[in-house]
Amino acid sequence: MKKWTRWQDWVGVAAGILAAVSTMWLEGTSTSMRLMAAFGLLMVITGVWSVMMPRLVSMQWALAIASALLFASPWMGSFTDFAGVAWMSWICGGAGVVAGLLALAPAIQMRHATGGSRMAH
Repeated sequence: MKKWTRWQDWVGVAAGILAAVSTMWLEGTSTSMRLMAAFGLLMVITGVWSVMMPRLVSMQWALAIASALLFASPWMGSFTDFAGVAWMSWICGGAGVVAGLLALAPAIQMRHATGGSRMAH
């Protein structure tokens, strides 16, 4: 698989962007806004890195972990009472976790096919 083509990584990027920019129209606490923006941007960074270097299995795990942090952020930041922000975190975080885990198998196959090389074509 070539760079920039794995759909799972793009789902993670889109979910991260949505979480980060949703802070502009959703109402929540300052903590909820900071956590959503931070974890959303972290998802975008790991997703873009992953799509640039599709053989890096570690970036698939990083995307899944960043997404899991976004999913858990309503409990970490105590903003489960703010339904809009909490649901946005759960939906975007869940989508990112699923996307990151679904991208593991293709990344592992690519890594094995190239003998463990980290270079992407």
